[in-house]
Amino acid sequence: MDKELKDYLDKHNIRYITHKHEAVFTVAESSGNEEIGKIQGLHCKTLFLKDDKGGFYLIGLSAHKRLDIKKLEKHLKVKKLRFGSVDELKDKVNLVPGSVSIFGAIYSPSVCLILDKEVWNAEIVGFHPNVNTETLELGHADLERYYRSLPNRKEIIEL
Repeated sequence: MDKELKDYLDKHNIRYITHKHEAVFTVAESSGNEEIGKIQGLHCKTLFLKDDKGGFYLIGLSAHKRLDIKKLEKHLKVKKLRFGSVDELKDKVNLVPGSVSIFGAIYSPSVCLILDKEVWNAEIVGFHPNVNTETLELGHADLERYYRSLPNRKEIIEL
């Protein structure tokens, strides 16, 4: 975890357990990793999307859930959502492919954070802390504390 994220979480009294593991770039890789398999709670992924109007989104959902992009486009009232480019990912949320995380929201208040209700309702969730060699385990109260600490536009919806 980088220092800026650690400082942010500490400043906002967000408790977490850090699990170190070998680098994983996809859900398929993480599913086959014994160390990751032992982590408590709902295993999650984050997608970085851009709309046709230039808006950016971090979408947090269960690792094995498929995002219905058409449903999300309709909800957001945008014509087209696509994955952000590598350059946009670095520029907007200071991340690289394989390390996309809801925690990237601390780097850009203009990026909208959307969490699936399944993630929100989970007792424990696990997300990368902006690097793919660790997973942070957070209880619901700490996920909520993180969510509420952000100045970003944010939503909790059924994805």
